Amino acid sequence: MIIPVTAVFAAVIALLMLFLAWRVTTFRRKFKAGMGDAGDHDFEVAIRAHANLVEYAPIALILMAIGELNGVSALSVYVVGMLFVVGRLLHAWGFTRSRGGYALSRMIGVLFTWLSILVMAGLLLLNVAQVSL
Repeated sequence: MIIPVTAVFAAVIALLMLFLAWRVTTFRRKFKAGMGDAGDHDFEVAIRAHANLVEYAPIALILMAIGELNGVSALSVYVVGMLFVVGRLLHAWGFTRSRGGYALSRMIGVLFTWLSILVMAGLLLLNVAQVSL
């Protein structure tokens, strides 16, 4: 069985992850730092923006894939995927723009990220309850 909706979002998230990794690599080359942030705040922000995506993407994509495989509607998985991607874009942009400080876009991004994970987890529980009963 294929999971085309999750596959599309996995590809989009992978592209965002590569872009954020490229930003970190640019700082690594600039400061000739193989590890750490060389004491530079903007370098630290780039590292954390990338790491934050790496921390959230696996669980979101796993939940989406399980949902798609278990028969959660493709539309539901798509909406959750869009919410997650928009959330991650807003977070990365706001976090970078504010240099790790407060930014409304960052906060909305976190909210969308958490909401997408919560909704997908809820859809999985509902799906399992329907199949089990």
